[in-house]
Amino acid sequence: MKYKRILLKLSGEALMGNRQYGIDPERLAEYAEDIKEITNKGVQVAIVIGGGNIFRGVAGASNGMDRVQGDHMGMLATVINGLALQGALEDAGLKTRLQTAIKINEVAEPFIRRKALSHLNKGRVVIFGGGTGNPYFTTDSAAVLRAIEIQADVILKGTRVDGIYNTDPEKDTKATKFNFISFEDVLSKGLKVMDTTAFTLSQENKLPIIVFDMNKRGNLLKVVSGENIGTEVNI
Repeated sequence: MKYKRILLKLSGEALMGNRQYGIDPERLAEYAEDIKEITNKGVQVAIVIGGGNIFRGVAGASNGMDRVQGDHMGMLATVINGLALQGALEDAGLKTRLQTAIKINEVAEPFIRRKALSHLNKGRVVIFGGGTGNPYFTTDSAAVLRAIEIQADVILKGTRVDGIYNTDPEKDTKATKFNFISFEDVLSKGLKVMDTTAFTLSQENKLPIIVFDMNKRGNLLKVVSGENIGTEVNI
């Protein structure tokens, strides 16, 4: 395996499958099998998941809701998704821990870096919920922050698109895919990989990002094995 320890970033929308909202158990089960496949190869897996399938703080704020209140609701949505993913992983036979940036002791452990590292070293899948625990920060920022803290080798951003393109491939049939692109080129070309805060934090810490299609079975194993699928962002 090319990578020993990864941080897998999943969007909340990814859990919807073909639904309009909520969580698709079949999609969760597929993700769990893909994750099990790489843990069986000895890869240590940490996961950050969004909450957009349930609630988005930014969307709430645009409709007149207090932004801080909305972001706290979004954090709780990520915990719900984390619990759902935890259940699917355990159904697949994996040992897991859910750690949250906001204290919900009856539901999950609080995030403690040393505990997270201990769990990973013991082969447990660690899910980080609650974002960074602060409003105005996205789960992209949480993913990069946690990846740096646990000294992950790479951030794998699982999406429904098979990489980064010069234009939106879902709207432009002539869009060109990048197999590799530097942090500087992403910024100069105005490409959207992560929000600016998250992307800058990744760049400053020289932490590579690979964007790939998580919805195609077996792709996660291919990425971790070093196969050239998706798009790698690096220095």
